[in-house]
Parts: sequence; structure tokens; C-alpha cells
Amino acid sequence: MRNEDRLKPVWKIIATVTVCWCLSSRLASGQGDAAGRHEQFIASLKRIAADITSCALDDVASLDEWKETRTVQYKHFMYTMGLDPMPERTPLRARITGTLERSGYDIEKIVFQSSPGLYVTGNLYLPHVPKGESPNSIGPLPAILYVCGHSPHPHGAKWNYQDRAIWFAEHGYVCFIIDTLEFGEVPGIHHGIHDLNRWDWLSRGYTPAGVEVWNAVRAIDYLETRMEVDKARIGITGISGGGAVSWYAAAADERIAVSVPVCGTYTFGSQAKHWRAYGQCDCIYYHNTFQTDLSVVAALIAPRPLLFCSGQRDADFPPDGHKEVFRRAKRIYDLYSEPESSDRIKEVSEAVGHTDSRLFRREAREWLNFWLRNDRSPLNNETNRDQKPSTAEELACLEKLPPDAINYRIDELFLPSVKPVSYNTPEEWGKRKAELLADLSSKTFRWFPTHQIPFDTQVSRNRGGWANRYAEYKDVAIQTEPEVCIRVQLLRARKRSKDTPLLIYSKRSGDSIYFLDLDELLPILGRCDVAILNTRLTEVSVTARELSEIERTASWIGRTVASMQVWDILRTVEWLVSEEKLNPTSLSVYGKGKMGIVGLYAALFDDRISQVIMRDPPATHRRGPALLNVLRITDTPEAAAALAPRELVFIDNQVPHAFQWTQSIYDLHEKSTAISCTGSVPEALEVWRY
Repeated sequence: MRNEDRLKPVWKIIATVTVCWCLSSRLASGQGDAAGRHEQFIASLKRIAADITSCALDDVASLDEWKETRTVQYKHFMYTMGLDPMPERTPLRARITGTLERSGYDIEKIVFQSSPGLYVTGNLYLPHVPKGESPNSIGPLPAILYVCGHSPHPHGAKWNYQDRAIWFAEHGYVCFIIDTLEFGEVPGIHHGIHDLNRWDWLSRGYTPAGVEVWNAVRAIDYLETRMEVDKARIGITGISGGGAVSWYAAAADERIAVSVPVCGTYTFGSQAKHWRAYGQCDCIYYHNTFQTDLSVVAALIAPRPLLFCSGQRDADFPPDGHKEVFRRAKRIYDLYSEPESSDRIKEVSEAVGHTDSRLFRREAREWLNFWLRNDRSPLNNETNRDQKPSTAEELACLEKLPPDAINYRIDELFLPSVKPVSYNTPEEWGKRKAELLADLSSKTFRWFPTHQIPFDTQVSRNRGGWANRYAEYKDVAIQTEPEVCIRVQLLRARKRSKDTPLLIYSKRSGDSIYFLDLDELLPILGRCDVAILNTRLTEVSVTARELSEIERTASWIGRTVASMQVWDILRTVEWLVSEEKLNPTSLSVYGKGKMGIVGLYAALFDDRISQVIMRDPPATHRRGPALLNVLRITDTPEAAAALAPRELVFIDNQVPHAFQWTQSIYDLHEKSTAISCTGSVPEALEVWRY
């Protein structure tokens, strides 16, 4: 869809197309029940993820079509990795901090900085060079970049995978095995969303997979400086987290000639179906802004040779996922006319769990031998080596932590956040605002539906009790997406006029202990129309772990919980206007805390909202709400400025300090009083006028 189309108010887009949906019996049975609506919401995440998987690459019918779309797909992929634009390739400052001589091979202990202060530790395994001979005597050789999985040790993960590197060195390869960010000698965070409630990672568009790919890219830069390495023959492999990085790095960097991911292959549909978020590190995934799948990553590797190994009993990467990736990716490989191009992709699976089995190791080595050395000879079953492995302490590259390291906070530094600047004219700000809204439409709310579906309004038997004494009470469930319903309590003023204002109060989870809590709204009832709205995930309390699983699963389909709540508010506005025939001259949205910011973003996409009222809003998206990539585009004060010249009201004694910049934009519009403070919602609505 063109950006200019996405910039239209959402209600205008919705009104253009009507699609009839057949509602299932499950939908009808769950609408009147909070638990049922929550179950429908979870089911919708799984259904949408399955739809994304089932559509991946379906629109590619020829090689010309793939080449035409590949540039866009590559750019999208790099953006989701946090690598568009690419970080600056600063000097590596690589150092060899020690050398170990072993029987048949040597080990160099390497440390480099992929970016200033971002330290990477690793071991370079080389075929043994007798004393007195030059390294040129063994080169140039094919090289393997081995990327580690999750193997905790204070001296790095690399010690646990040394047998892989030893094999390559003993068989005529250079092998560079690098530590992960999390379990490196200078550790950083991998499990931010999984363990630590770091929802700002979603807003930053940050995934540790991006850092791992960047470190792999810079490791290849280092390999290219080594005279022992043939630059045209570099392969990559690894298991688990290393398997995922083997996918991503090969897609990102065409210098990787061959890729062999082990136990790291999935589809988003499979992961959602089996509800696997709790079992996976954040480095396994990217936030799926553009609603693609791993099969597209595989297609970006084509026609370079790709072998992936998967366990049929791997609970983290179930078979339906890796089989679907192979089926879809092979279609793209088959389009290439190069000799043996369709043979350049292969899947090996075995009835094992999450492990690098002997079969997988043999298949990986034969594959790399064939494509990097033109060696087709089969390998016999490997026997255990007599030589004692090195200890983690022996393989360590650093004696102490470097004082300038930024590994510990790379999640905050890897992607720069946009900071507001000053604007001198309405025209300058207007240009920035159009850019801001376009980016929000394409990178934060890209998933917004563009087709209208029936609201299928279901009216509850609840008549509101004493609330009916104040206004006409109606308790309903409306459909905001197929098979997704939310609750709306509508209190319509009995004596109405065209000037009767409408307030939408979008509640947070836990805002009210009892379902009918109208205390702060009592002065409004009968004077205004009021819609009390429970968006998704506000009716049913969830544990911290459940919230993490839901947010991570939502990111696989290009969403966050907050972005879906924005959509629920937009649908509620449309329902009130089109179904309830309320078309007021004043339509306000009110929310507390993060929900106030959710209401603000709804207003940016529907100009019928004339006023946004917020109580205690967070000053930055670093504190929430989580909206995908939003900090790469804007932050809360600038988003609030995009509301100008419509009214923005804070329930506070003064405009919060963070929003002083917002005031400057209202001043540009000569609407200084349109941003204001007041003591309560009734005062914000000036109820004495009605």
C-alpha cells in the first residue's frame, strides 16, 4: 500500500471496502464473557501468524519477480535486524592476546571491537604451522565462522564448541569461533523481553539477533584480513542461537558462501501454534514489522548453498516449522538457472531433540567440504579424539574486563532514538509531521486492517443497575477484528442535542476493582455520552510470564498489545458513529498512564477525535506503552505535538516537563491554549456547559 493511502484517517480507509465474514460458533459463544474474549484474542494471534506463514513467497512465480522484490525484502529484513542503516564499520582494533599450540592445530585468542566499545572474543583455529614456516604456507584456505549457542561460562561459550572448530582445523580449514553477546567474556543482555520486562526493546525495534549478526559481519571483516583465508570460500554454521544467527548472517552478508544452521529453523506460524515464546531466547527472533517469515530469509540466501539440520523431537523448533521453511524456500531455489541450483538447498532431520547429533555434524561437514572444497567424498563416522580439550580458562582472551566496554548496555545504544528538534515555522513542522505519520503507518501500525468487517454487536443482558438512573445503559461486545471482540459500556445521555459531547474512557487492566465503577464519571453522566471501553488484555489479569509470551507472540505478527489497543479504540469510534449514530461535535478520548498515550495515537489516525485527555502519561516510550519501532521514529512528546491544533489536556497541576517541547508546536499553530491542564475529567469536558 502506498504511504499516502496509509495517511488517510483510518475511518475513511475502512469505509472503502466491505468484506463479509462468516462468524464461527466459538465467536458467538465467547462475546459475552471476559475469559472467552481473552481466549479468542490468543487464538487470533495464532491464526494471524499461521496466515503470515502460509502466504510467505506465494506471490513469487518467476525468477524475474523474485529479483524484483528481493531488494525490498532485503531492505525490510535488514531493518528488522536493526541494520538499516548499517552501523559504521569502524576500525576493529583486533588483538591476538595469546596462542595455544596443539597437536595438528593452533589456537589464537582474538579480541576485536565490532563497534567502539562493543567487544567480541573468539578463538581462531588454524592448521598447525611448523616453527620457522610462514602462515602463507598453509593458505589460502576455506574458512568457517562458527557462531555459538547458549552455553553459559564466565570465560565465554566458545569452550563448549571447540570440538567443531578442532575438526575444521584438522581438515584444512580456518575456523573462527566467536562468543555470543550474552555468554561472551564481556557479557550483554539477550533475555530482555523474555526475562526482564524490557518492553522498550519493542519500541526501540531492538533484537539481540541484530547485534549477533553485526558481530558476525565484523568477524568476516577480520577473517578477510588474514592471509591464511580465501575470501571467496567462507561458510557459517552454529546450533540453536547459533543456528538462528547462521540464517540471519548469511541473509545479511553475501560474502558468506555457504550456510549450515543447526536446530534453529522455525516459522512464526509454528511458533505461535505451539506457543513457544517462553522457551526461546530473544536472539532467536526479529520483530516482524513487515509480516514475512523465515522462508523469506532463506530466499535471501539463494542461490548460495544452504543446509539446515533439525530434530524431529525438538520442542523449541517443531517439525511443522522447519519442513514448511524448506518447502517454500526450495521454490525460490528452483527458479535459479545455475547448474545444480535446486540441489543447493537441503534439509536433514532426525528423530532427536535439540542437539547437534553425530548425523548433523557429519552432514554439515560433508556439505561444507563439497561447496567450499569441491570434495564429494563421504565421511566415516567420527571417533572420539584422544587429545584432551582445552579448558575455558585456557581459551579465554581477556584477563579482565575492559573499562570502555558498552556490551552491558548495547541494547540502549545499538539503535539511535529520534530526538525532537526545534521548528521555526508551521511549514517546517508540517513536513516533519507528514514524515512522522508516514513512518508510523509503515513501521509501527503497518498491520492495521484496511477492510471493514461487521461489528456483530452482541448486547449483554446486564442493564447497568443504578447506572440507568443517570443515563441509558447498554453493555455490548463488538468485533474489532475477525473473531476478536472487546467490551463497551455505553451510557447515552437521555436529553441529547447535536452539541452533546462524547467521551471514550479507555480503561487499563485493573483500573476498576468492580465492573461498574463510575465515581469519577458521575458529574458527566446525563450531560455527555460516555463509552467505557475495555480493549484487548484489559479485562483479564495475566501473569508477568503470560504477558511476556503474549507480547513476544504479537511481535511475530508485526504488532504489540498497545498497537492492538489503538486499533480497538479506532473501531470503537467507528462503531459509535456508524452503528449508534453518535456524531458529536466534540469527541474526547481519556486514558490513565500508558492508556492515555494509546488514546493519543488513536487520535493521530482519526481526526474525528477532537480532544485527548491524559492522566499521568509516561514521558517517553522507554516507559511505555510498547509500540513497535516507535523510538526509531519519534517519542511521546513529539507524537503529542502531532495532535496540534486539536486539544490536549493533562489531569495535572501543570504541563509535565517532558511535554514542554510539545507546547512549542502548539505555539507555532497559534493554539497555545489548546494544550492545557485541569484537575479532573469533568473540568476537561467543561460539563457545566451542557
